[in-house]
Amino acid sequence: MLLSHRYKFLFVHIAKTGGTSARAALASKAMWDPYRLPMWCCSKLSHLSGHKLGSKFPRHSKIIAAKEMLPNELFNELFKFAFVRNPWDLQVSSFHHIKRERPHYLFGHNNFKDFLKFKFDPDRPYQYHIDTSIELQSDYLIDLRGNIIIDFVGRYENLHDDFSHACERIGIKCTLPKKRISTNRTKDFRSYYDDETIELVTRHFKRDIELLDYSFE
Repeated sequence: MLLSHRYKFLFVHIAKTGGTSARAALASKAMWDPYRLPMWCCSKLSHLSGHKLGSKFPRHSKIIAAKEMLPNELFNELFKFAFVRNPWDLQVSSFHHIKRERPHYLFGHNNFKDFLKFKFDPDRPYQYHIDTSIELQSDYLIDLRGNIIIDFVGRYENLHDDFSHACERIGIKCTLPKKRISTNRTKDFRSYYDDETIELVTRHFKRDIELLDYSFE
C-alpha cells in the first residue's frame, strides 16, 4: 500500500498484478510528500523493532486497514485504486516467480500442476510467499460489509492504459517501468491447465471470478 498526502492517493498493492511497477513509478512522487520524513522514520522504526510497532501499512495491506486506521476525512478525500488480474493467469505468474526467485518454496513440486495442488492443500503449513497469491483479490477492495470502497479498479490485462487513467485522476504524469518481468514464461496461461487444475482455481476464486468478471477463456 502506498499513501501520498500531497497528491491525495492510496494505492492498494495486490500481489502479482503489476503493483511493483506501479509502486516504482509512483515512488518518485513521494519525494515531495509533506509527511515523507515522519513516514520514513516510522518505516525504519517498524523495521528495527522487528515490525512489532505496527507503525506502517505493509506492502500488501487491504483497503479495510486504511479505512480503519486513517481519519475518515482523509480517507474519503483520497483517490483509492488497485489492479486485479485473471486468477488463472495470476497462478501461473506466481509459479514462475517462486520458481525463479525462491525455488525452495516449491518444496519439490517442480511442475505447475503438482505445485498448484500443493498450494491449495488446506493442510499444508502457511507460507507467506505462497499464500499471498491465493488470497482473494476482492478482499483487498471491500469493507466489512462486502462493499467495494476502491475508487478505481484497473486490470493487469490493460495495465498501461489503466495506470495512465489513474495518473490522470491523480493529476500526475508517470511512466510505468517494467519490473519483475518473467523471462522463463513463453506460453499462454491456458496451456498450463487441465480440467482438474481449472476447477481448483475456479472453486477457490469463485467470488473474484464473479465480482471481477473473469473467465478461463
